Amino acid sequence: MKYHAKPATAPLTGEVRVPGDKSVSHRAVLFSAMAQGTSHLQGVLDSADVRSTIDAVTALGAQVTQTGHSETGLELEVTGWGGDGPREPLEAIDCGNSGTTARLLLGVLAGWDRHVVLQGDESLSRRPMGRVTEPLEKMGAEFETRGGLLPISVRGGLLKSTEHHLNIASAQVKTALLLAGIRTEGRTLVIEPGASRDHTERMLPAFGIPVGTGAAANSAWVDGPAYLTATDVAVPADPSSAAFLVAAGVLVPHSDIALPDVAVNPTRTGFLKVLARMGAHVGVDLGEESGGERVGTLHVRGSLPLHSTTVSAEEIPSLIDEIPVLAVIASAAEGTTRFEDIAELRVKESDRLTAVAGALTALGCTVRTGEDWLEVDGPCALGSAELDSLGDHRLAMAYTVAALVAKGPVSIDRFESVDVSYPGFLGDLQALLLSASE
Repeated sequence: MKYHAKPATAPLTGEVRVPGDKSVSHRAVLFSAMAQGTSHLQGVLDSADVRSTIDAVTALGAQVTQTGHSETGLELEVTGWGGDGPREPLEAIDCGNSGTTARLLLGVLAGWDRHVVLQGDESLSRRPMGRVTEPLEKMGAEFETRGGLLPISVRGGLLKSTEHHLNIASAQVKTALLLAGIRTEGRTLVIEPGASRDHTERMLPAFGIPVGTGAAANSAWVDGPAYLTATDVAVPADPSSAAFLVAAGVLVPHSDIALPDVAVNPTRTGFLKVLARMGAHVGVDLGEESGGERVGTLHVRGSLPLHSTTVSAEEIPSLIDEIPVLAVIASAAEGTTRFEDIAELRVKESDRLTAVAGALTALGCTVRTGEDWLEVDGPCALGSAELDSLGDHRLAMAYTVAALVAKGPVSIDRFESVDVSYPGFLGDLQALLLSASE
């Protein structure tokens, strides 16, 4: 599908509740499937990626029933396999485009004497899985892979507790190892070079699994063997999805929007700190906890002029998914904005570093790149262009935001990729644009 985006003719105004957090949704479904008993979930993101996790746990023996569907997301009732463990499926499990589904399942399956094959679509089959399988092999799991890529054949079994030192901070790898650690005798410890998302550490205790953490050493651990117990989870709104509407509100003059119930977990809101340095007007009214996460309402106003900044290596884990749209914002800022240590962008759903640099160049910006860095000079007047999302949802939405402040139309190929994380993105954006004319 090709979407022909046009410049905004009015400011964005009003209030929109963005969909449920994708990372929290994946974990809520997966942990409920692992648990003994029936969990009730609210606000689960209804997207292609989360549907992959739902289908996967169903194939492994969990019972998942949709009991409702509200503006906040899916309402699900999940009865887990508990102490019996997952069943061995007759066919390969298709993880679609979801790296979270594949990597977390590797950790879950590692501790059970089952033979399971995981596969994915063309994009996911290019993403590295060795960073998960290699430490799990040290614990005793067996894998057959295609050069560290999907499809992967998993043969789990008796595991030994291990201390893991990761080379790259990764919430997915950390979570996979902690979930495998639940099936071991003793302590499984994961130490990262920097802080990564901590949704797993926040949610597992609600399912009866204590998780130890050491902030100074970026460490987390579990003691096994242990079993999850069913609980109820309300999923907050996704800050990564909210980031695209935040960016639109910042860039389009005279905008004034509110985004309620957004998770403001410190490991996910690095983009807000960067925007504050750039001079953007984004406020946060803190609310109660939801799904183990603190939530708040984001208030966004048109914020031009902006000024450039440097996004350091230490900040990257807290905003890795927002870099494409931050690069778009950087094109409107005075000076050179630099993103450091972003090689991880090359192994996302696409090579986002190369793709974003190419798109901004096509739109008329001056951009420089290296193997692990990106620089954007601003402000630049964005022009018309024909862009390809490469089937990457973050790129499709970032290019749409750029089109709002371009001097002419911008066509975006493979726009249907937004269904991976934010199927209602265009509708929500249009609602905010139409509010100004009412």
